[in-house]
Amino acid sequence: MISTNVRREVLHRLRVAESEHHTKVLLAIESGSRAWGFASPNSDYDARFIYVHPPEWYLSVGLEEKRDVIEYPIVDDMDINGWDLRKALRLFSKSNPGFVEWIQSPILYERAGAFHAKALELLPEVYSVESGIYHYRSMAKTNYRGYLQTDQVPLKKYFYVLRPLLSVRWLEHNQTPAPIEFQRLLEFVEGEEGLDTAIHDLLALKRESPELGLSPQVAPIQKFIERELERLERFSPVRHDRSDVEPLLSDLFRKVLKETWG
Repeated sequence: MISTNVRREVLHRLRVAESEHHTKVLLAIESGSRAWGFASPNSDYDARFIYVHPPEWYLSVGLEEKRDVIEYPIVDDMDINGWDLRKALRLFSKSNPGFVEWIQSPILYERAGAFHAKALELLPEVYSVESGIYHYRSMAKTNYRGYLQTDQVPLKKYFYVLRPLLSVRWLEHNQTPAPIEFQRLLEFVEGEEGLDTAIHDLLALKRESPELGLSPQVAPIQKFIERELERLERFSPVRHDRSDVEPLLSDLFRKVLKETWG
């Protein structure tokens, strides 16, 4: 899925980031459509990473004002950026969908130490299903309203609505974080007349086409989306106190610092 040359270039850029920012990369993965499983032939590479500074970087009265992301401009179709460990774990405590998807990515560029395995181990304990449903519903609603309410629609946007809606169904049924691979979510279209065929036909087209253009609405997909969004309007997220997970994540933070820097 990812060529040797691309992997080599991503790793090279990670080493540059470590040198420029005096950090260590703990985890580097592919995000976006390539990880989701519906990339077009000319899709960008969305490499994301989590890094850690030396301990003294965090021992500062100005810590909150320090920059906790590393971002680079897109060059040669490669979009590479990362989050500091502390930022990542604070987002983890809030069930941030970006972090949750990163640690579940099926495409790994590299991982160092125990961070990745420990984060996955903590995932069931930290993750809030209610927060996940709220996030995916909002994502689906935003993309539907922005792109799929006209006679001619951008076909690729169907996937930016279908994936979150099927993720909601996963969350409701399994009560566990939804996988990011689109194929694994398709079990939840069973029993929907014409929907499975329509999605697979569109998926095959997207994988083969550099860019999907405008087309009349695909009726089975459109009806499913509108029915699911209407159903989910009744969902009201329950806010939970997440202070119980802070000691777990603080412990992981300290262990990673010690493991990485001694």
